[in-house]
Amino acid sequence: MFVDTHVHLNSEQLIMEYREVIQRAYEAGVTKMIVVGYDRDTSITAIKIAKQYDFVYASVGFHPTEVANITPEDYEWLEEAAKHPKVVAIGECGYDFHWKITTPQQQKLAFKKQIQIAKEVRKPLIIHMRDATQATFDTLREYDAFMVGGVMHCYSGSYEMAKEFIGLNFYISLGGPVTFKNAVEAKKIASDIDIKHLLSETDSPYLAPDPYRGELNEPKNVVLVVEEIARLRGQSVEDVASVLMKNTEQLFHI
Repeated sequence: MFVDTHVHLNSEQLIMEYREVIQRAYEAGVTKMIVVGYDRDTSITAIKIAKQYDFVYASVGFHPTEVANITPEDYEWLEEAAKHPKVVAIGECGYDFHWKITTPQQQKLAFKKQIQIAKEVRKPLIIHMRDATQATFDTLREYDAFMVGGVMHCYSGSYEMAKEFIGLNFYISLGGPVTFKNAVEAKKIASDIDIKHLLSETDSPYLAPDPYRGELNEPKNVVLVVEEIARLRGQSVEDVASVLMKNTEQLFHI
């Protein structure tokens, strides 16, 4: 019934008990989830986990803070890995100008390359964007990312820019922050954006929703995210969950 489009079961916080985490999510009604890679090792692990469960899928890619030492061979590997039948997307990739671990130039080169690979293998993009809204929009537009589309993961931008990204063939994914009391923009997006453009996620182990804010997050908590979206829209949880699942299946072809 519920779907978590972005979970890091491959993270050091969750990998040691990922089977138990998946079981708890399934018991809570989470019947689809995507394990998202952020470097080569975690992408390999994402595939390994996804292969063990019919309802778990993987994405492969290089997070913008992990692109300093990428080689041409890494990109060759990525393109081949992306062809695996359990891989449904490229990413997470994009821009992160908050941490300043890598340069904007390094990030753009890696972002461009992953957009090209996504277009080559015809799979959507999972976009990470932090303190880089305009740069992200410009790069997606410059390299015709609309051809494959994708998702703005754990979107934290404005309502106005959300509509611009939708115009580029991208869904807007909401996570735990939509449950925070001061999340004005996220709540407006949840209530006012056409639901056919929305997705749900947790970004576990990060960004746990209220009332677990600050604690270790798990995919079972996507139920709280969907409940808040339903509350804000004045719709039933069942109806919202059904549409979010349909959106996920359409975008990722699962």
